[in-house]
Amino acid sequence: MAITAKTRKDFKHFHKITTRWMDNDAYGHVNNVVYYSWFDTVVNEFLISNGVLDIENSPVIGLVIETQCNYLASVAFPDVIEAGVSVSKLGNSSVRYEVGIFKNGEDLAAAQGHFVHVYVDRENRRPTAIPDNMRQLLQTIEVTGS
Repeated sequence: MAITAKTRKDFKHFHKITTRWMDNDAYGHVNNVVYYSWFDTVVNEFLISNGVLDIENSPVIGLVIETQCNYLASVAFPDVIEAGVSVSKLGNSSVRYEVGIFKNGEDLAAAQGHFVHVYVDRENRRPTAIPDNMRQLLQTIEVTGS
């Protein structure tokens, strides 16, 4: 099954990330596990920089329950990437983020996938409703048809 690369227009928020020498593996490209770190970074950077997540004190936290990535083009140090993120599904206690990795200003994603958070009470780790301020922020990057 052929995967069609998404473009920058498919995403609502971008975060620039500089690759590091240590990101490359023995084959001379960024190792697959690093992409998941980028996914985590763009989602949490968006939430933290917009003031809806305090990683030390928020009563509600997001736990990753699912993640997936398709690799479409090689990325290697010293490439500069931009991770794009949008919300494709916003439930009561969960959110599915679509993420695209774009290298060196290119319009087609070098990698793309998704990342699902379930929001839980920090203390008892039981699912809880996404706080209103977070929901309102997530709606600003929500897309349909992803």
